Amino acid sequence: MLWLTSQASVAGWSALLAALPLVAASPAPSPVIHLLPRQTIIPGGKPCGQNNATNRQCWKNNWNISTDYDHINPPAFNNRVYDFHITNVTNWLGPDGVRKPAMLINIPTFSDYPVCSCRFNFTTDQFPGPTIEADWGDYVIVNVYNDMQDNGTSIHWHGIRQYGESNQDGANGVTECPIPPGSMKTYDFHVTQYGTSWYHSHYSNQYGNGVVGALIVRGPAAANYDIDLGPYMINDYYHETADRLHLRAELVSNGPPPDSDNILFRGKNIHPLGASRGGSYDRLTLTPGKKHLLRLINASVDNSFVVSLVGHNFTVITNDLVAINPVVRSSLFLAVGQRYDVIIEANQPVGNYWLNATLEANNNCGRSRNPFPAAIISYQGASTTALPTNRGTPRVVTCNGETGFSPILTRTVPSTAFAGSAVGTLPIDLQFPNHGRGQVFEWRVKNTPINVEWDHPILEYILEGNSSWPGQANLIDVPQADQWVFWVIQNDFALPHPIHLHGHDFLTLGIGAGTFNVNTMKSQLNFNNPIRRDVVQMPGNSWLVIGYKTDNPGVWLMHCHIGWHVAMGLGVQFLERKDEIRRMMPLDQLVPNCEAWRRYAKTSPYLPKIDSGLRRREGEELEKRKPAVRRIA
Repeated sequence: MLWLTSQASVAGWSALLAALPLVAASPAPSPVIHLLPRQTIIPGGKPCGQNNATNRQCWKNNWNISTDYDHINPPAFNNRVYDFHITNVTNWLGPDGVRKPAMLINIPTFSDYPVCSCRFNFTTDQFPGPTIEADWGDYVIVNVYNDMQDNGTSIHWHGIRQYGESNQDGANGVTECPIPPGSMKTYDFHVTQYGTSWYHSHYSNQYGNGVVGALIVRGPAAANYDIDLGPYMINDYYHETADRLHLRAELVSNGPPPDSDNILFRGKNIHPLGASRGGSYDRLTLTPGKKHLLRLINASVDNSFVVSLVGHNFTVITNDLVAINPVVRSSLFLAVGQRYDVIIEANQPVGNYWLNATLEANNNCGRSRNPFPAAIISYQGASTTALPTNRGTPRVVTCNGETGFSPILTRTVPSTAFAGSAVGTLPIDLQFPNHGRGQVFEWRVKNTPINVEWDHPILEYILEGNSSWPGQANLIDVPQADQWVFWVIQNDFALPHPIHLHGHDFLTLGIGAGTFNVNTMKSQLNFNNPIRRDVVQMPGNSWLVIGYKTDNPGVWLMHCHIGWHVAMGLGVQFLERKDEIRRMMPLDQLVPNCEAWRRYAKTSPYLPKIDSGLRRREGEELEKRKPAVRRIA
């Protein structure tokens, strides 16, 4: 956003503004730079008009909900430009009244411009971080400045396909080195799908300290609505830093992972012991008689939950970034990382209603010290201070993911493709090795706890023509082009895992209890337009079969999105179409940042890193080290 700070006269202002024809004053945090289309306009269907309350399935006349975005996108008329400054806050007053250390994103409210005397100011203590907004087909440019003293960082744009742009994925140790303190990196990527997603730090468990925000791509919708209420992020929240919590979570002697201290709704909630301790409920307003789009996001480190609104149903129109045929639900289970676009019709009496997040009672998918996590949905005209009186019918929930959705853009796979070398098996197991601090939890995929090299990511190996990456990179070569590949993921432990794959929306062909037999259980799989998304909840003691088409050369991480689990090793990398990567993207752009990181790493008292499967030095006094680095995801 451009703010002009000179005390010029009205005439002076007019002259100055005339010199800036491409920039308009706006309250949005990102300037929009209008560009010529970057490709020939290829209509996605017959002209259908503009997107409005009665015509949501259409987009800018030439594209619609049935346009196959894997092949056709609107032209990139706009760059959406953001500046993120990531900072340490040592004594932050958190949203529920408890002071704690945090890592937060600040954005400039004054922009530098060569023809004016402009200066930078920054918003402070922003949590969640600023929402990135774009239109389908736009380019998003984010300049990330690491203003922290002792931590690296990288930002992952969760769910964004990154076609031909694996180097923009933001997974340090995989697609880049971390951004060292005092440095910056520009991410530049194309949004080829539409819907609701989010971004977060991929450096250790850093996003649990506050480096997280929503990412919205406007486009067509599967059903009509009147008002877009914007992103609604719900997440677990801890009064201790995520770094220290991981040190506690990994020790077998401490038992289950730490309970969250609270559940936040759009960054707000009262203290779990009562409003007198601090904080406030989040309040969101509905207009009576209108249909409202609400974009639900679970941005937790550990907690999954069921979301419900007392007295109302959800019409679900999108899971993750995949539009689906509308389905009405009274509640929705959101695993860590999952999103749903839902329509809420304000057809009840004017009043205040609880929006509840209910956790499974046995601590199989997280537990919170807040016994009744909730926010308030208020009708316009209702009291702005009164609390709802009806808490709703108590729900007994499980850790099972949602089923029964069918994508509008269909993907059907010949069952005959599920055979031979196209099918791989990925067993997940939990081990309890002894390290210097005692016995620890260690998650393994294919008997390997993933351990990436922050100072030598896989894409840099590709740039060098070097295939001698270490075995603990847990990397699988996928050389075939434009072919369906399938992975049988076998979970032989009781805990569930939200499985997230970078670079692809995958087909969930089947989920079941016990052990999957490739030779005898193929008939239990659905090859005809199954659920497609980028995070799926895998139950405990179960199997999961997923499939995707190898249409996106790059290196893609697949991992459990529970922060503690991936920090303990639960991840694998797919190297897709290795021989095409160097000519598709400018990998030499990795080098300056990696060289800066390597210089920093030589002098940092907090390196080398101590998680994600790295064998710790026996006898090291980790408790005496300030936790500064955590996981790969």
